[in-house]
Order: sequence, then structure tokens, then C-alpha cells
Amino acid sequence: MILAAAALLLYVTNERAGTITIIDTSTDTVVNTFHVSTRPRGIVASGKRLYVAVSHFRDKPTRDRDGVIAIENDKIAKRYACGIDPEGIAITPDGARVVVSNEDAGTASIVDVKTEKITPLVTGTEPEGVAVSHDVHWAYITAETSSTVTVIDLKNDRVAANFFVSTRPRYAIFTRDDTRAYVSSEIGGAIDVVDAKKHRVIAKIKLGKADHPVGMVLSRDEKRLYAATGRGNGVAVVETSTNRFVKTIPVGQRPWGIAITPDGAKIYAANSLSNDVSVIDVASERVLRTIKVGDGPWGLALKTGTK
Repeated sequence: MILAAAALLLYVTNERAGTITIIDTSTDTVVNTFHVSTRPRGIVASGKRLYVAVSHFRDKPTRDRDGVIAIENDKIAKRYACGIDPEGIAITPDGARVVVSNEDAGTASIVDVKTEKITPLVTGTEPEGVAVSHDVHWAYITAETSSTVTVIDLKNDRVAANFFVSTRPRYAIFTRDDTRAYVSSEIGGAIDVVDAKKHRVIAKIKLGKADHPVGMVLSRDEKRLYAATGRGNGVAVVETSTNRFVKTIPVGQRPWGIAITPDGAKIYAANSLSNDVSVIDVASERVLRTIKVGDGPWGLALKTGTK
């Protein structure tokens, strides 16, 4: 496999297959697929490494341990033990700490990747989405069953607050200046706008009737918010200046993870039931092409790499 010296690669976790598929974003073609562990879901990139939350299927015994794996050169370089059933994951901008939600344990783990120290903290019921503020002060952990967000003070490694959001929150994202955050609620069919200084909901954006928002990204200028709509089989578009739902872009079946290129030109949506990734042109807000991947694509992460 030969790629450009500094190719921008998209890494796709395939939940049911236990693999990661690599897509070269310059050509939008698959360049490799490799096995990692049982049930990989959340994935983030930092430097040369990928960090992936891996867990188990409840009715399928496995010898793989629940936790976070660090991947370098498409191979597992390190394993970190966490709580039971890790799912969502985020990393601090300096790459020093990983925050992961442990769904069955009802906890979040703060992992120091160098010392391997792990700090567990209690969250709401069935935690899922994880977001870290750009100033590395706060982490938001969405809890789908309690419909809450747990606020973690990363400067002191403690729970600072909990607040209610719409039904079954799945994901959270901070604006670049950390004054606002957005929380997607799958069953509520809405995105809550949060004052990220006071940690409280200040507005609710209702989406289309078929939309069940999960993963989200902001456009480069932060004028648009894009949300994968799960069973809605689309990507919802929101105008952030007015908190107005604009439209839904049809994609594959049950999109979950979503990513945007650093130049803001393309969005990728992982379609977990049609086993493919939709490529969206941001300028026209239309699907350019669809890329077949492994069984059960879930999470997406972009990283510059060479082969």
C-alpha cells in the first residue's frame, strides 16, 4: 500500500466486525482494514496514536478485555483497563489524558496515557458521549437513561455538576471558545444548546420528525452544526446563529459517527446498518459518494499518516 507522504486518513471502527477500516480522504478509497478487538466503538487520534474504546457483546463470550487500546502503525501498542463496557471517548488537546465513558459501570475513566493512572468517577446512568473543552477545564459525559450530562472538572479530577437535557442524550460538542456546548438527544429528537460556563441548557433545537440525533460536528466557521440522525438515515443541518433546523441530508442506513476534515470541505458519516460511509460536500450539502467498509461502522477519526 503506497500513500502520499502526508495523507489525511479516516479511521472507521467496525463494531460488529471488530476491525478498523482506513480510508484515504484524497481519493475516498479504502486502503486497509485490520482486526483490533471485540466491539470497537469510540475512537480518537492524537499524534501517531489512535485510542479506541473496546468492549464486549453481552451474549457473546470473548477473551478480549474491556478497556482502551492505543494503536500505532495499525498494531496495538498498549492496553488500558477501564470500567465495564467503555463506549464514548475523547482526548485532551495535548494528548496527555483520555476520558472514556463506561456504559454498564455507570462511570467515566480519566486515563493518564503516560503513567497509566486511571481515575474513575461516577456519572449518570448508562454514560455514552464524551466531550472535552478546548481549554481542558471541563469534560461532559452524556448519560442516556438518566437524560443527564455529568460535568467533570479536569483540573481537579472531580464531578462538578449534573444537569438534565432532552431524552436519551448521545453526544456532546463544545464550540471553539468553550462558551457553548451542544448535546444531541436521540429519543427527544432535539439538540440542546448549553451555556458551557454555567452548565445549563439555554435553548432547544427541535429537528425533523424522523430525526434522532447522535454524533455531531461543527463547520469550520461554526455557523453550521451537523448531526447524524441515526434511524432518521440522514445528517441534520442546523444554523447556529439562530438555532434553526435547516434540513436533513439523506445518507445511508442509521448513521452514527461523524467527522469533518480540517479544511471544512467534507463530512463523513458512518452508516451502521448499510455498512458504509457517506461523503458529504459541505459547500453543496450533498452526498458525493458512498464507501463500503466493514460490518457495523460506528466511530470515525481523522489522522495524518503514511504507509
